[in-house]
Amino acid sequence: MSRPRLVSSTPLFVVSDLTRSLEFYGRLGFHAQRTWGEPPCFAMPRRDGLELMLSLAEKPGQVRPNGPEGLWDVYLRTPDLAAEKKALERTGVAIAREPERTVYDMIEMEIVDPDGYRICIAQDTSGT
Repeated sequence: MSRPRLVSSTPLFVVSDLTRSLEFYGRLGFHAQRTWGEPPCFAMPRRDGLELMLSLAEKPGQVRPNGPEGLWDVYLRTPDLAAEKKALERTGVAIAREPERTVYDMIEMEIVDPDGYRICIAQDTSGT
């Protein structure tokens, strides 16, 4: 069985002022199509098929909406998270956080590399 392809890598930036950050990235041609929270605490601006995550830090080391457990070092997307999970399990990779649906229309799971870097693998569910 072949693995589903990974379709993007999305950096997460913890910011102190979401409005200011959205204005800055807007000047670079990024447009936030969706924001979450009231007042907004999380946004995903896009440009040319590229996407960023901007998350408001309540205090150092804490990010909303996921909280401190939601911090990751790399965010990868796949069209089939269930198949990716099965492939990881077949190779003996431990799942650090089982797949769960988020408030921002994703299903996410996490693995941890041998050096402790957290890798979030996600599937967009906004169309389902």
